[in-house]
Amino acid sequence: MNQTRLILCGGFLGAGKTTLIWDVAQRLMAQGKRVGLITNDQAPELVDSRLLKQANLQVAEVAGSCFCCNFNGFVDAIHSLRKDVEADVILAEPVGSCADLTATIVRPLKQYHNTEVIVSPLTVLSDPARLKSILYGGDGGLHEDAAYIYRKQLEESEIILITKTDLLSDEELEKLIKDTQACFHHTKVMAASTMRGTGIKEWFQEVSSRQGEGTKILDIDYDKYAHGEAVLGWLNGTIALSGQNVFWDTVLKDIMAGIAKVIKKEKLRVGHVKVIAENGKQYAVGNITGEASTLQLRGSAGVSDNVKLIINARVETTPEHLDEIIRGVLVEAIDGQYEDEVLAWRYLQPGRPNPTHRIV
Repeated sequence: MNQTRLILCGGFLGAGKTTLIWDVAQRLMAQGKRVGLITNDQAPELVDSRLLKQANLQVAEVAGSCFCCNFNGFVDAIHSLRKDVEADVILAEPVGSCADLTATIVRPLKQYHNTEVIVSPLTVLSDPARLKSILYGGDGGLHEDAAYIYRKQLEESEIILITKTDLLSDEELEKLIKDTQACFHHTKVMAASTMRGTGIKEWFQEVSSRQGEGTKILDIDYDKYAHGEAVLGWLNGTIALSGQNVFWDTVLKDIMAGIAKVIKKEKLRVGHVKVIAENGKQYAVGNITGEASTLQLRGSAGVSDNVKLIINARVETTPEHLDEIIRGVLVEAIDGQYEDEVLAWRYLQPGRPNPTHRIV
């Protein structure tokens, strides 16, 4: 089998990684390409995986730790997609709080698996609101050690892709690109909007025509890095709801509004909160990527007697308090109107990163 091109799409929580790889995969398949996707998280039951599978995409999931700490699991996922899909291209989305990818993923792949994969330049996606804050001396709405991770992600990138550019005027975008390039001289800065469909073709041409150099090795403080991840409580939960002839979009809206209300009241810093409501092949997604005002809803789960909700929350609080928040919102939204069954539920604090390899 020929080599498979591997494209790593890094970036902090809420940067738009899943939306981008979904869009790119659809475009490639329309051209007759065989595409595989790899998602990654500290725990199973991922909204991102379900969202991608809803589009009939071939998805492998590395759950329980990041790619760098479970490098062998990541390689197994690559092998699986090469075998089962004969993938021409694999798009991989690392955990949003991970950095040091060049030393722990890119270089080990280039050294040990270069006959199987061609590794593209490392792309780091960046939400414009957080990027502007970081560039101009702010914290991006994050704890200072989480903001440290964000800066390190940008520092090691070979391509910075500014996302959600539909939220900016032409003048704002031009200035942001210019300022980002001035701060990161040796990184190519690009911009894209999946909503408008702009910039994606140009970015893919760039990453698919080059190999990653793997030369940007970070000087990174692993104590600070570990604390930057640990300040976030993580929760992944799946519940089944049942009722009679329920319009599930309203239920999802109530749940997301309830979470946004708590975020605003308690002034919590948010990595992201994602919820998908699945009703067969119909689905709706709610997303919060920062302050309560960032709440977005899209899609429709329609009307039925049953739905499955998958909840992923990354919020700066203790895992126990995050559990209390999400359970409290669910109780209020359900309010005795629906039968509920917890299918999976896990809340945690990420452990210290311990990469399988670190080649400098």
